[in-house]
Amino acid sequence: MARISLLLDTRKHSQNKKTGLYPVVLSVHNKQGKRIRLPFRTSKAGWDDKRMQLKENHPDNSGFDCVKANLELYDKYNSAKKLIHELGTTVHDIPVKLLVENIKKVWNKKLNTNLQRELTNDISLQEWSNVIIQRKNKVNKPGTAKWYEQGVTALIKFNGGKDLTLHDITVTFLKEFEVEYRSKGIATNTISSYLRAIRALYNSAISEEVFVPTKNAFKFYKIPATARTKKRALSKSDIDSLRKLKYPENTTIWHTLNYLLFMFNCRGMNLIDLAKLRIRDIIQNRVFYGRSKTDDPLSVQLTPEALEILSHYTAGKKEDDFVFPIGYNGSTENYKYYMKDRDLVNKKLKIIGKDAGINATLTTYHMRHSWATIARNLGISTDVISEGLGHKSLKTTEIYLKSFTNEVLDEANAMVVA
Repeated sequence: MARISLLLDTRKHSQNKKTGLYPVVLSVHNKQGKRIRLPFRTSKAGWDDKRMQLKENHPDNSGFDCVKANLELYDKYNSAKKLIHELGTTVHDIPVKLLVENIKKVWNKKLNTNLQRELTNDISLQEWSNVIIQRKNKVNKPGTAKWYEQGVTALIKFNGGKDLTLHDITVTFLKEFEVEYRSKGIATNTISSYLRAIRALYNSAISEEVFVPTKNAFKFYKIPATARTKKRALSKSDIDSLRKLKYPENTTIWHTLNYLLFMFNCRGMNLIDLAKLRIRDIIQNRVFYGRSKTDDPLSVQLTPEALEILSHYTAGKKEDDFVFPIGYNGSTENYKYYMKDRDLVNKKLKIIGKDAGINATLTTYHMRHSWATIARNLGISTDVISEGLGHKSLKTTEIYLKSFTNEVLDEANAMVVA
């Protein structure tokens, strides 16, 4: 809890050089300290430190009415204390500078006695999300913008189609949202995705000091853990089956198979990153690119299979040309066209999966999980796999590798019970 006290500022630089007197201040401490100078000065002998008041009838205080001055000091002290009490645990999240500014507003009667809403700001979810979504679109992060948008739409729909302030997002509200969506049969992973988007918006408003909650709802509400999805990893033999497929050259399905195998050869590259590749990104049998999800730069040595695939696409092209027909410049304006291309790719992948005899609905993301799982089965360390995938933390990689195939578990069980 923040602490305040009235004291005499006896630091050397605070002393009046002419009179030798020191200013009375309100000391505010909330992780850091700050002092608010008050309109009274006295000597060390003229200040009662224990009672936090000016000593009556002391010669150094003869220039003003001590009774009246002390009443003013107490009034300022008590109104500041009341503000801190009203804020409760929220005060921990308020920078001391902002707290001091609002104490001054109380004194100047620019805030009501019920200060909570004025201090913490009544910005709405829609208002703040518009700011963040606009930022993401400006820096060509339409996927992230869409994620925020979906979360906000879900919450507003639950609220009867009405916008709500960030204050309205309470633990109870979040629990009721979760229960309502579960009762409608919405998947846990979808609910979790909506709430993680809302949490990101909520916390960004706090970090940018446009909103200070009475109580941070997400510190007390636990977002439902994402359920383990069906394993999206192919075996080495599945990859070999894909390699054996033959389709007429330059058909959509032929290009799609090339995308799939190129992504696998490039350590599980995402489709959006493949779509952004330009001729200039290929230098001396290496491909250099930044992951769209994290902006982290990656460098991958091109394998013989990757080079063979590229030979169908690079001839006669300029440095700025896209490598593959699915080319996407990363802009928000063209994102919808990329999404249409991605949908077409996934449609063709269903056919490819059946043709290869793969007992799963094949998607581009299979390549990422497959590369990681095959690497693990070959004994490659999680650290190296994490680096290869471009993950920021081992935890993300461990999620990829968490569930073993039934075959591995069956073999382990057979060994144990034998």
